[in-house]
Amino acid sequence: MAKNSNQWKKGRGKLGFLSPLIGSWKAEASSPLGPVSCTRSFEETLGGKYIQLNAEWNFSKGVYKEHALIGLNLKGEVAFWSFTSDGKNSTGILTDVTDVHPEAVGFEAQMPAGIARMIYWPDEEDGFYWAVESKNKKGWSRFAMHNYKPVK
Repeated sequence: MAKNSNQWKKGRGKLGFLSPLIGSWKAEASSPLGPVSCTRSFEETLGGKYIQLNAEWNFSKGVYKEHALIGLNLKGEVAFWSFTSDGKNSTGILTDVTDVHPEAVGFEAQMPAGIARMIYWPDEEDGFYWAVESKNKKGWSRFAMHNYKPVK
């Protein structure tokens, strides 16, 4: 579980950097579609070879879901494969996002609209921040950010 920035302890192995995220988390935020409640759960699966992410976004007008796996691709790189309830899917690879926070971890993907990245980093208490950014000529432009707390 994430603590503060000095206690976000990584585990062993190639996926050990995701250890602080293992568990269930919830965030409340504003969005262009109105208020949203989002839960994210991370768990080891398939003998610890992958981390499974299940996310559920609850809007006043409906629910959006994501199922993703994080593991090693055929090149031996840490990658993700994401599938969403709107029928879309994406893949990406681990990337350096320490420009956001020294302990941040993130993934970059080529999306139909361009390059995007998803970032996780510890908050000041017992949770983490999550953000999605798109790349433009001036750098990275953040279009979503949530603060997740553990589900108790």
